[in-house]
Amino acid sequence: MPDISNRKLILGSTSAYRRELLTRLRIPFSVESPGVDESPLPGEHPAALSIRLALAKAQAVAQQHPDCVVIGSDQVADLDGQALGKPGNHERAVAQLRQMQGKTVVFQTAVAVVCLRTGFCQQALAPVKVTFRTLDDAEIENYLQMEKPYDCAGSAKSEGLGIVLLDAIDSDDPTALVGLPLIRTSRMLRAAGIALLSATGAGA
Repeated sequence: MPDISNRKLILGSTSAYRRELLTRLRIPFSVESPGVDESPLPGEHPAALSIRLALAKAQAVAQQHPDCVVIGSDQVADLDGQALGKPGNHERAVAQLRQMQGKTVVFQTAVAVVCLRTGFCQQALAPVKVTFRTLDDAEIENYLQMEKPYDCAGSAKSEGLGIVLLDAIDSDDPTALVGLPLIRTSRMLRAAGIALLSATGAGA
């Protein structure tokens, strides 16, 4: 495989959550918006949607920067095969939490790493099973007023106050629930030749 360890790294996402997570790896990177239509295809399963969009985001940014290594990621909340996206407003968030209370939701989080110049392309799915407590309307209303998680798939921030809405989390890649599965991302970056835990890091 061609050496791409000195290529610049780009996160193809405007998500503040993904940016914060990638910062934990202590490697230099820049951020660009992928500008991808996130609408599901007819009959598309949430897991397939997440994988498709993660790759599409990475490829969209890579088209503009073919020499760079690009990370794309996407997350879709999967309730019995039904995709639940970002609520966007209070009313939709109330409806989502009412729908999910007392149930197990699979947060399908996908990541893709692409470099067009070298032909490198890998993608992976990191599903996280999240069991919600039985909630009453007052709890839902109070939570949403306090945290306003309208930009989060499933209307709950597990890294914040949303943790009190949950009974259990089952995952082999814990940061996947926040938006970027760092175990899988690190594995793919190493496979791509990006230096981790080195004095220089990527993009040196």
